[in-house]
Amino acid sequence: MRTYGLIGYPLTHSFSPGYFKLKFEKEGILNSEYKAFELEVIDDLEELISNHSPRGLNVTIPYKKAVIDFLDELSPEAKRIGAVNTIKIDGDLRIGYNTDIYGFQESLERFIGDEKPEDALVLGTGGAAQAIQYVLEELDICYHNVSRRSGYLNYGDLDEPMMKKHQLIINTTPLGTYPNTLAFPDIPYEYLSKDHFLYDLVYNPAATEFMKRGKSADARVKNGLDMLYLQAEKSWDIWNS
Repeated sequence: MRTYGLIGYPLTHSFSPGYFKLKFEKEGILNSEYKAFELEVIDDLEELISNHSPRGLNVTIPYKKAVIDFLDELSPEAKRIGAVNTIKIDGDLRIGYNTDIYGFQESLERFIGDEKPEDALVLGTGGAAQAIQYVLEELDICYHNVSRRSGYLNYGDLDEPMMKKHQLIINTTPLGTYPNTLAFPDIPYEYLSKDHFLYDLVYNPAATEFMKRGKSADARVKNGLDMLYLQAEKSWDIWNS
């Protein structure tokens, strides 16, 4: 049996196990299983690998950065952004990748089409934000991170001229994720217009409060579900290459 899985904490509402279970059934992939490995601390990774001998792992919150200390090599993209969401295990060799980059770029380009904004706001500064920033740099889209932390643009700095200038807004925070569906990033939604694109990495619920408020202002909105599909398929390709 070939074992694959997901590490993170908590994993109550994770997308990946259901996705790969359905993939294995639809494509007739035999002798393969995908499990959710909930790790309260990242140090438990060694015991997990020893006990289950997985061929590949996905990594989610809060371990996309911390897991790097347990790896032997990093892909150039993962090394550049300092975040890993996919691990290929080949014998004793552990190699870290970031397929969020591929998934987000493909999804974003489908979303914006030929109307590429010049400036973006990235809400949040965590591991997911690193992949988004990488893609924006590749697409030559200028961006600012918005955070409650010092050293970044703060939510209170988002006045009308700032909102008008930044027509792409990407939420990389978990705000609005089920079951806390009434939460949303504290941006001034009254300054949104039909010229804005709002992309929410949250996919559960399908329409977050962030997206609903954007849609009420005639902005175009999208959740992160197809990004997840794309990054998951890229992970599978890496594990089986």
